[in-house]
Amino acid sequence: MTMERVRASLHGISGIHVTPYSQDGGLNEALVRQIVRRIADAGIHNIVSGGNTGEFFSLTYDEVVRLQAVALEAMGPNAVRTAAVGRSLSEAIATGRHAIAAGAEALMIHHPLDPFAAPSAQSAYFLSIAEAATVPVMAYLRSDALPVSELVRIALHPNVAGIKFATQNLMLLAECIRGTEGSPAVWVCGLAEGWAPAFYAMGARGFTSGLVNVDPERSLEIWRALDEGRYADARGLISPIAAFETLRTGHNNGANVTVVKEALMLEGWDVGAVRLPGLPRLSEADRTKLASVLSDLGRPVGLPSAAE
Repeated sequence: MTMERVRASLHGISGIHVTPYSQDGGLNEALVRQIVRRIADAGIHNIVSGGNTGEFFSLTYDEVVRLQAVALEAMGPNAVRTAAVGRSLSEAIATGRHAIAAGAEALMIHHPLDPFAAPSAQSAYFLSIAEAATVPVMAYLRSDALPVSELVRIALHPNVAGIKFATQNLMLLAECIRGTEGSPAVWVCGLAEGWAPAFYAMGARGFTSGLVNVDPERSLEIWRALDEGRYADARGLISPIAAFETLRTGHNNGANVTVVKEALMLEGWDVGAVRLPGLPRLSEADRTKLASVLSDLGRPVGLPSAAE
């Protein structure tokens, strides 16, 4: 039942929550709970704790474990509760064990960042974690380096629920989908709402989202339109967030999380700056652009304050 539940959630939205910090730079656990509950209450299908939008690689191992324990408890019973794992193989397996003990129903495996990782060894990394996990896993693909044969091998592992495909190589995606035709493998758009229509057209289902931190209702409207094959409606819903996503690509994607956090602060959630090496804060000009985008979306825009 767990595998079926996880795969079903991957056909929906996988929302990655941000990591809020307190004034001393540590985790703001109270705000973690509030942000995660907001996403869960909106009806997001799969909530991921410790993803890239959550600044996974800027957190210490102990912070990741604590963050996920707090977030998993706050997710409630409806959304699939997913914890991200990564870094060294031993750390990834250990993080997964802690998360499962805290209530995780699934694990998302970050793409290995070692600059000297061999393609076949990257596959072995994903599969080693899948073998060690006692819950279904999702492999997060961020590179075109792995050949189709290796990607298919990962996707067909009995404990891999799906692949978060986060490259713009749609022809590679098409080959992967053909290579797993007839299997229960789920190929998920890992590039958020803006790319989702193209991915759906190629045969992928579901998409990841950082926008759910700010406007989960719009994300769900986009998903419903795509799920029902209403592509024109989906494009119409995506168009107003294009400027939001463009801002996130600034600074060679270094502003990706920054824009989400700044949007939350403009809405009154004092989530703190992004940790280095991400872009800590937006320039005043970009913050003004972001405020305008949020206003156009009908979002409340004000001064940052603690959300209590």
